[in-house]
This record gives sequence, structure tokens and C-alpha cells, in this order.
Amino acid sequence: MFFKNCAEILSVYGTSLLVGVRTTLIVSLSGTAFGLILGLIVGGLRAVKLDFTASPAVRILKGIFDVIANIYITLFRGTPMMVQAVFIYYALLHVIHWNTLTAAIVVISINTGAYMAEIIRSGIQAVDPGQTEAARSLGMSNAETMRAVVLPQAIRNAFPAIGNELIVNIKDSSVLMIISITELMFQAKSIAGSTFHFTETYFIEAMIYLMLTSIASLILNMIEKKMNHKADLSVPMSDTTPENSKFIHIRSGERG
Repeated sequence: MFFKNCAEILSVYGTSLLVGVRTTLIVSLSGTAFGLILGLIVGGLRAVKLDFTASPAVRILKGIFDVIANIYITLFRGTPMMVQAVFIYYALLHVIHWNTLTAAIVVISINTGAYMAEIIRSGIQAVDPGQTEAARSLGMSNAETMRAVVLPQAIRNAFPAIGNELIVNIKDSSVLMIISITELMFQAKSIAGSTFHFTETYFIEAMIYLMLTSIASLILNMIEKKMNHKADLSVPMSDTTPENSKFIHIRSGERG
């Protein structure tokens, strides 16, 4: 009887569930991508260490940025995304008159950016400082060193955590039903209210979420293996002498 009801729900409400899956993927993928960009900016700037050549104005701006970044990260990592969604959506609703899909993407992007900033900062700090010194000795500026040497390796080091944020966003996007976005949880709740088959409906929803996260995990694992394989093959073994070690790491970072 249980599985018969599940089959009936799928046959009658399958289209609605697919609409929910599409919205869930749009929100989670877009939010993760924009959150990664935001995290690269915030985390990268937080990880920058000013040297003696920095002017007083630059040091003041860096200090102000660090304070704002710390407040942003603390606020969005320390409060539930459901509360963030309700506050941001209704606070700006009468200002920019946005729709729920746009609001959901903005909320999940800002929330993800706070976590990504710490992930990227940790990834940058994990890169051997000697590589930065080697890059600077070759005449690279701070910006060139960060872009060509440090960030590629930091992203590769942090890729498992970045991928985990995508998995989390696929699941946590369900809380955005609080602002009436028609994602998978919203559709399942509507179907359960119409059919009164709550157990069957939420079982189907759980299986869909499991399928989405399993597929995402498989794809992310394939990408990670490919990235690691390229990094391992980027420099011939005959070049790995102590004298060339810094320059080997630089070339590997550029190809990452």
C-alpha cells in the first residue's frame, strides 16, 4: 500500500516535483557559484599580508575591510539561513520589488559566501609561503602572485570543502520555502497537504534529495581526481631537485 501510494503520487504530481527539482538546482548551483566568487574576494583579501611598502592609506583601508569582513562572516555563519531569508526578503521587498527566486539566490549566495571566505582563507594559508617568496623573486607583483600561484593551489586544496558547500546548499535550500519559493520542499508540502499522504510524499522527497546529492558527490569526486591528477603530472620527476623546488611549485600552481 505504501509503495502503491508513492507510485500514484509520482504519476499525478511528477511534473510538480520536477518543477521543484529544477528550482532547487537553480538556487543551489547559482548560490554556490556566486558564493564562491564572493568567498574568493573576501577570503583572498583577508589573507593578504601587507608588507613594508604599503602606504598608510592602504593599511587603513585593509583594517576597515577586515573589520567589515569579520562582522559579515560572524553574522551569516552565526544565524540560521531561514531567519536570513525572511529578514532580507521582506526588508528589501518594498525597495526593489524582487521575486522570490531572485531573493532566494541572493540569500543563499551571501550565506555561502561567508563560509567560502573562511574556506578560501584556510586554503591560501595552507600554501607554502616559500612559493610566494619564489614568485616575488621572479618579479611578480602581489596581485600576480595571488592570481597565478597561490589561488590555483588554494582552490585545489579547498576543493573538497567547496564541493561540500554545494551538497549542503542542495539540502538547505529547503528552508527557503519560508519565502514561498517553489522549490522541492515547497512542492512536497503542497502535495502532502492535497493528498494527506504525508509519509509517502516526504519519502519521495527524501529519495529525490538523496539522488541529487549522490549525483553531485559523484561529479565532484571526478573533478577532484582530475584536478589532482593534473597537479601530479604538471612537472616531470627529473626536475624535482632541491634547487628547483620553489619554481616547480610555481609552475604547478599556474596549471592548477
